[in-house]
Amino acid sequence: MDRNFVEFRLAPGDVSAIRFGVSPGHELCHAVRVLQRPGEHPLQWGWLRSVRERVPRDAFELFAVIVRDRGYFPDFLTTTPTWELEPIHEAARLREVPDELMRVDLGKVLVRSTGARRDAVQRMLDDLPRARAMIADAWLELWSALLDPVWAQLERILRADIAVRARRIASDGLASMVEGLHHTVGWHESALRVELALHSEVLDCRGSGVVLVPSVFGGLGCAVLTEPPAQPTMFYPAQGVTEQWATDAAALAEALAVLLGGARADILLTAHEERTTSRVATDAGIALSTASHHLTVLRDAGLIASRRDGARMLHLRTPLGEALVGSSG
Repeated sequence: MDRNFVEFRLAPGDVSAIRFGVSPGHELCHAVRVLQRPGEHPLQWGWLRSVRERVPRDAFELFAVIVRDRGYFPDFLTTTPTWELEPIHEAARLREVPDELMRVDLGKVLVRSTGARRDAVQRMLDDLPRARAMIADAWLELWSALLDPVWAQLERILRADIAVRARRIASDGLASMVEGLHHTVGWHESALRVELALHSEVLDCRGSGVVLVPSVFGGLGCAVLTEPPAQPTMFYPAQGVTEQWATDAAALAEALAVLLGGARADILLTAHEERTTSRVATDAGIALSTASHHLTVLRDAGLIASRRDGARMLHLRTPLGEALVGSSG
């Protein structure tokens, strides 16, 4: 049986060609898919229990038409993922999607649809300004009900994953990082190659690069964006996702406190940026000697890395620490 691959060809040794980003729009579209086929997404059952009573019916039904339960959904529902991309930016951009892009993407949905769904998509194509406004309004309504309450936890997992991948490039090289993204992803002759069920394509990304985007809700496999004007993008399952990922921040701190002790849990949770020992002590409200002791324990456990900067010691979570914080959420 023939295997289908999409290859993102990069310049040899060009580490800068790989960028990472987050995509609120991608997460929301896949959250809609989880709601359509909950039995296929056991890692989302904790989240499902918390949202199933507040799903906005009309907005959900609109998105279910264009996102469907699997396969293609319109590229215009996601913008180019970046490190700083916020949900409010995604929502605002939807109101400015050009007619031609909507027409092309909805046309792809149309040919994949039958019956009442096809009729609904055709009505959107017949009145694009109205469809654009309806989709943007539905996006905001769905976001507010489904993902805004858990965005802090979800974003923490995504950023923890990116931190681990970026550090793996520095320690083990680009090819090693790529090979660890997913069992369908590999590195072949200066190309990132992902195996997909139906799609085969070769893209020359020299000069433009490729964006890698971890996903919590799209965790069943990898997906790609390859057609202009989209930036070549690959979505892959984020690591550290458990059924309890939607636990709130207070519950996360409590769980880590049981595991590590309250002070060490607090230090680890706030170690996403480099801080001096005295700053750690001040932030935690503990003595300098106590902070130094806790940092030593966390460093010995591989959760914190410390480096000297002149007379100062700076402390930051390690990839293992990032994974622990992410998976605990």
